[in-house]
Amino acid sequence: MIQNAIVKPALSQPIFSLNLRNVNEIFPGFALGDFAVLQGSSVLSLTSLLCVKSQLPTQLGGLQSNVVFIDGGNTFELYQIARFAQLYHLNPKQVLGNIYLSRAFTAYQATSLIMHHLKEAIKKYNAKLVIISDIAGFFLDKDIPEDEAQRIFSQVTTFLSNFARETQTIVIAIYPQHAQTPRNSFLHAVTNAKANVVLSLRRTSYSRQFVLEKHPYLPSKVAELPLEDLTLADFAEANA
Repeated sequence: MIQNAIVKPALSQPIFSLNLRNVNEIFPGFALGDFAVLQGSSVLSLTSLLCVKSQLPTQLGGLQSNVVFIDGGNTFELYQIARFAQLYHLNPKQVLGNIYLSRAFTAYQATSLIMHHLKEAIKKYNAKLVIISDIAGFFLDKDIPEDEAQRIFSQVTTFLSNFARETQTIVIAIYPQHAQTPRNSFLHAVTNAKANVVLSLRRTSYSRQFVLEKHPYLPSKVAELPLEDLTLADFAEANA
């Protein structure tokens, strides 16, 4: 008798691990080709951590890679990144020098940076990690007609999904909390639909929760980040 077995797909290498307490048990890390979304509270602190950890050797869960950072909401935290660099015994000036920052000030500028310049940027800077900060922020601007914002944003997220897979880079879109409006609900749903990995940070009365919302084969699960007073920097320090 031949029995069918469910075979778990092999993870691409290298794995880019968050290495946060309790989190590794439900989410071992990002794989090359992932288009991931980080959403919820405190995601900007986690963004700074990723900028540093990506520069660690692969043996330590990093990518040994530069970073292309497209800042859509003026969220780049220079001093926080420098602090994380010190926690991981890296030279802060060198770490910051390996992050190639492009700032957008409108939805149209962000679209151009992503769809027309991103491929050239990862080749020029030899980057395996791309971070799109506050991906939906500009598209929530009421000066942009809603149907136009929805159309362009759908094109951008489709491009990023294909881009990550075709170039075998890790693309992480940051979706911080925004006011609950029909437009935000639409953009949020589109982003999560196009991503193959969706991660949330939630704050409860007693702790922070790290939630694996979507993954190609891992089940949805929740990890508690205990001791609400601690910041992500404190968690990073505990694991550095």
